[in-house]
Amino acid sequence: MSKVLSAVAWPYANGPRHIGHVAGFGVPSDVFSRYMRMAGHDVLMVSGTDEHGTPILVAADAAGVAPRELADKNNRLIVEDLVALGLSYDLFTRTTTPHHYTVVQEMFTTVHRNGYMVEQTTSGAISPSTGRTLPDRYIEGTCPICGYDAARGDQCDNCGNQLDATDLINPRSKINGETPEFVETQHFFLDLPALADALGAWLDEREASGTWRPNVIRFSQNILAGIRPRAMTRDIDWGIPIPLDGWRDQPTKRLYVWFDAVIGYLSASIEWARRTGDPDAWRQWWNEPEALSYYFMGKDNIVFHSQIWPAELLAYDGRGSRGGQPGEYGDLNLPTEVVSSEFLTMEGKQFSTSRSVVIYVRDMLDRYQADALRYFICAAGPETSDSDFTWAEFVRRTNGELVAGWGNLVNRTATMIHKSFGEIPAATNLIDADNALLATVSEAFDVVGDLLGRHRFRQAVAEAMRVVGGVNRYVTEQEPYKLKEPGERERLGTILHVTARAVGDCNTLLSPFLPHSSNEVHRVLGGDGVFQPMPRIDEVDDLDGGLGYPIITGDYSTAPAWQPRPVVVGTPIAKPAPVFTKLDASVVDDELARLRVGPGA
Repeated sequence: MSKVLSAVAWPYANGPRHIGHVAGFGVPSDVFSRYMRMAGHDVLMVSGTDEHGTPILVAADAAGVAPRELADKNNRLIVEDLVALGLSYDLFTRTTTPHHYTVVQEMFTTVHRNGYMVEQTTSGAISPSTGRTLPDRYIEGTCPICGYDAARGDQCDNCGNQLDATDLINPRSKINGETPEFVETQHFFLDLPALADALGAWLDEREASGTWRPNVIRFSQNILAGIRPRAMTRDIDWGIPIPLDGWRDQPTKRLYVWFDAVIGYLSASIEWARRTGDPDAWRQWWNEPEALSYYFMGKDNIVFHSQIWPAELLAYDGRGSRGGQPGEYGDLNLPTEVVSSEFLTMEGKQFSTSRSVVIYVRDMLDRYQADALRYFICAAGPETSDSDFTWAEFVRRTNGELVAGWGNLVNRTATMIHKSFGEIPAATNLIDADNALLATVSEAFDVVGDLLGRHRFRQAVAEAMRVVGGVNRYVTEQEPYKLKEPGERERLGTILHVTARAVGDCNTLLSPFLPHSSNEVHRVLGGDGVFQPMPRIDEVDDLDGGLGYPIITGDYSTAPAWQPRPVVVGTPIAKPAPVFTKLDASVVDDELARLRVGPGA
């Protein structure tokens, strides 16, 4: 059994999240974490809302509220949405806690002491109309290297090169389109060149492992070529103070998100340990060399997780060219794998809230089953290439695969058992077809499990559904509904027993993808209790005297084992209700009409 850290990208709290966001960070991380728990590993799944920075200030100004009030509101919205989606966090917290401040400041102090945080004079972008700092990601312009006209002030998503906002041709604010002013300012920079050799060796080692998705490892190695120091502080008053004399009391100097949100993986792990009553429990996932860690996000966050965060860890550990010693947290593990998804588009367009090309998680779950969305993301999501969400495809997959395929198999199995026996019958004298089906289902655990362990979610769910198709064929070929004579009752019982066992095992195979419906299928087959444990919201006090807040947590120790399991003869089977809701064809027109409403439509 391994210690497995599932480190899930932190959703930004400037507004509710849409389905493109959870396709990148949410559903893949939950499917993987659920599978790893079922396979016997000790999983710690952590994240929270990212609540500092200029975008929060901009959104708060627009709403006429204080930044903390906006963060509180959106934190709760996001927490509720992620729980409704069934994401099984051990702890989902936030970055505006005194505890997080303490962890971040300890990291900064040690990195600075080790010599990797250097002070430099630089040009900072200022909004002429507000006088407020513009973060790199809020400035866009033409890339001086490849000519891409929508490059950001920190990198070009077209060619992958690292940039500064001053490099851009015709820079403009993404907030209001104005041309930013650049002024001289003092900031701390992470000395990435002093960490480049260690970063390169780590990436080479990761490439040799053969486990990283090709798009991630190639991008990560490419950005090393132009590596240079990156600013880790900003001229802003909403963030974590810089913990050095002469800096901590400056009201407009704060740590940047690049030295804030990514450290949340560590601070959330420590907070989780503190809340369990064993304050050092987190060390099993962070200090033990054999522990594994997987980081889940969309491709726009690769640079954070394959360059910035590993560099900060190397600097904290003292493993760059300047040497150094780790601080009180000890030698911290680097990521085992950065699991980045590509982008999900919607009806052929990029998600855009201003143009109403968007559907928020809450709206989706108000109208449709959570597992229908999870299934679409797993079966057709942006795993290694961009993919498109269309309402026609969502309806087709829901009705054709979930309802007519899996749901129909569950329903007709339970219906036949209910009508013919009222309970799961015994099996006698299995024939070759029976044994072949059970063998196929049993073998699928190794196949699907291997794919899940390598983050091949589309292949994994396709393989599980292939097995479902095989069970459906078995029922069709064996024709149990024709066995009505007294002398055929033993064979009828055997077929239905074998089918019930196969359906139960298919439910186990599908449960990481479809946790909500797996609990329904479990009940349809006469099971008691919860099959896949679900997350919950706890209202907690702050550990260090701050304001209370909601967290996502849960007890997932009762997750089923990743293996075939027998059915219990005599288990009562009631008349079933459909597990999945069939969607009317009008859904497509209704939803497309919603997309055409709003500014810019």
